[in-house]
Amino acid sequence: MAGNSLTKLVCASTLIASIMGIPMTASAQSGVASVYSGGRTANGEHAVASGLTAAHRTLPFGTLVRVTNERSGRSVVVRINDRGPFVRGRVIDVTPAAAHALGFSGLAPVTLAVLGRS
Repeated sequence: MAGNSLTKLVCASTLIASIMGIPMTASAQSGVASVYSGGRTANGEHAVASGLTAAHRTLPFGTLVRVTNERSGRSVVVRINDRGPFVRGRVIDVTPAAAHALGFSGLAPVTLAVLGRS
C-alpha cells in the first residue's frame, strides 16, 4: 500500500514540474557555485549585488532555488534572473549577498533544490 502512495506522489511531482516548465534534471543538482555581479541580467534586470538572485544555464527565469553550501550546511533561496555560469563544472552563479549568506567568497561546492516559481 505504501509503495502505491509513493508512486502516486512521484507521478504528481513529475506532472507539476512539467506543467511549470521546470526541468526534472535540475531539481536536485550538485556542483560548484561562484560569485558574480554587475551589469544587466539576461532577463533585463539590473544585477544587484545585495539581492538574492542567481544565474543558471537552463532553469526558467523566476525559478526559486534553495542553494546549500555542502561544507557549511548553510542555505539560501535565490531567484533565477540570469544565464550562466559558462565555466565547466559550475552549476550556479550567485550574487555577493547570496554567497555571504552561504558563507563563502569565490567558489563553493553546493547542492541545488528547485522550489518552484516566483
